[in-house]
Amino acid sequence: MKRFVLIDTAEIPDDGGALCLFEYGDDFVIKIQGGNGNQLMNTRTHGSEDALAEIPCRKIAQRPQPRVLIGGLGMGFTLASALKHLGSDAEVQVAELVPGVIEWNRGPLGEKAGMPINDRRTRVLNKDIADVLRSESQSFDAIMLDVDNGPEGLTQRSNSWLYSMAGLAACARALRPKGLLAVWSASADQGFSAKLAKAGFRAEEVQVFAHGNRGTRHTIWIAEKRGG
Repeated sequence: MKRFVLIDTAEIPDDGGALCLFEYGDDFVIKIQGGNGNQLMNTRTHGSEDALAEIPCRKIAQRPQPRVLIGGLGMGFTLASALKHLGSDAEVQVAELVPGVIEWNRGPLGEKAGMPINDRRTRVLNKDIADVLRSESQSFDAIMLDVDNGPEGLTQRSNSWLYSMAGLAACARALRPKGLLAVWSASADQGFSAKLAKAGFRAEEVQVFAHGNRGTRHTIWIAEKRGG
């Protein structure tokens, strides 16, 4: 019988909490320490994480030397998908706040996604995605956000800025003309599309399966920056 085996614990900087990495048979699972037992992510169901990168990267792949930014390394599947759908001249930056998550992706966990962290096009930043966004101006062709459980399902209050009007405005500033913002969410949020429009985006809401073509559906917003 399969059981959860704790592999490692990683503190979340300036938060007081921690993430726990478990082995579950042939798979890995990440949970919040002391949480309700729910999984934040696992290596078995990552179809929506793949789609988060595939949809925008297909749209910008033909641009010269495309640069993209991913908020949250997670289990590396969004990074792997971005690299798969971009050419050799691309650069993919990943902002990951938790050092332990980066180390997990350098080990057996990373092997599940094909070790995308080692790709020469990858640049991993041990930073809060909010700090990266505040420091950039017209730098990226696409930004992909997979932070927490999305705009409505936050488990960490500190992540709320990212989905606020100020956070979305920072995303717009960091994008090049006609740049794309892709936002992952565990659930739909009726008000978020309107918020994206107010922040200067033309948004489309896409429903994708968490695993293959069945099971739980997740939401991805694909939002194009309007104007320059």
